[in-house]
Amino acid sequence: MKKIVTSLAFLLLSFCSFAQQKNYIPAKSNLQMREWFQNNKFGMFIHWGLYSILGDAEWVMNNEDIHVNDYAKLEDFFNPIYFNAHDWVAQAKRAGMKYITLVTRHHDGFSMWNTKYSDYNIMHTPFHRDIVKEIAEECHKQGIKIFFYYSLLDWRRTDYSYWTGRTGQGTGRSVHGKWNDYIQFMKNQLTELLTNYGTVSGIWFDGYWDQTPEEGKNRKDTTFVDWHIRELYDLIHKLQPQCMVGDNHHLTPLPGEDFQMFERDIPGQNAHGLSFQKVSQLPLETCATLNDSWGFNIKDDNYKTLKKFVDLLVGAAGSNANLLMNIGPMPNGKIADPFKEKLDSMGVWMGAYGESIYGTRGGYLPLQKWGAITQKNGKVFVHILSDNVSEITLNDFPYRKITKCYLMQKEQNPQNVQWKIRDFGKHQIEVVINNFPKPTPSNPDVVIVLEVK
Repeated sequence: MKKIVTSLAFLLLSFCSFAQQKNYIPAKSNLQMREWFQNNKFGMFIHWGLYSILGDAEWVMNNEDIHVNDYAKLEDFFNPIYFNAHDWVAQAKRAGMKYITLVTRHHDGFSMWNTKYSDYNIMHTPFHRDIVKEIAEECHKQGIKIFFYYSLLDWRRTDYSYWTGRTGQGTGRSVHGKWNDYIQFMKNQLTELLTNYGTVSGIWFDGYWDQTPEEGKNRKDTTFVDWHIRELYDLIHKLQPQCMVGDNHHLTPLPGEDFQMFERDIPGQNAHGLSFQKVSQLPLETCATLNDSWGFNIKDDNYKTLKKFVDLLVGAAGSNANLLMNIGPMPNGKIADPFKEKLDSMGVWMGAYGESIYGTRGGYLPLQKWGAITQKNGKVFVHILSDNVSEITLNDFPYRKITKCYLMQKEQNPQNVQWKIRDFGKHQIEVVINNFPKPTPSNPDVVIVLEVK
């Protein structure tokens, strides 16, 4: 009987609920950071580490069941002689991106900075330079905000509870270490990241899902371990109150979080089977890949066209979210030419149409088959993304008067389009717009500006 009671107590402890957490009151600087985040809309995600050497994306250690001792050999091969932090940050800036989210430690457990709490780090490679330091400093110089991605999951350490997790079972570990040691390890590393690298605008957690049931409509909000997650969040906010905390757990946000992210999905959609969570009132972010991989994949040449890129950004903005677009640099430190070309073309587009993205909020209508709406400061931006429409109707229009209606074009002289208002009384107004050009591959978004009162 004693054994049964002890087992039940252990199960109750380890199969924890997210509920019963104290309220979180964000600092004024944190609220200001949220406002900045929502206004600036567009960031670069960078997945780069030891896994890049193998050219088979960032999950190769798990997917190929590479044992810890074998994977560790990659440390001696990592020497990215062409890496230039200035060029990477400048590339993001040319694309119109306003922040960078850098992977500091992925699930393979390798730290890309000079950490005191693990010998498995960048300073033990032939490169022997602190990647996090160089990129963070360059971001500060060029006026780009820096966010740090940090994996809660670890396929290497034996004090990570791999025996209860969903991944990392084939990496050759047999020792069951102390979970509390792992929690303290993460606290130590997060303290380093938030103490030694200047102002950090956000921490982007990943891997929480490893200790939850698989994603699904009826999944319960439970975990197989006690992540001590609120302790981690509170530590971050204590060290840097403005620092936004987000967690890619594929759940409705937990207390202590400052933004909600959606992996490969526009908020409210679930094309990839990960986004069953409710859309919250927090700032939102969609993360996506510029090809089909997060980390460098030598066989992945499926780069997004300008149209797909624009559709993602506009779809996110029209859904009141940011777009965090990922690149996976090569192991030699270069960003592949197709990535650079796609980013540069997006930068040209943002130069022409950025007003319809930056500083906007999602439209009063959800995404439509023809496109999306963004709006700000007396302007409604109608983004026509479909080439199969000649007239659109904006039902339940929330404004009483349109003072101007025109195309936002690259040319200096915007053209007028035809429009009319139908007022059905009782605040039921619809706007009908026609006589606009169709989107093309080189100009995939026809933006109509309505100046309203």
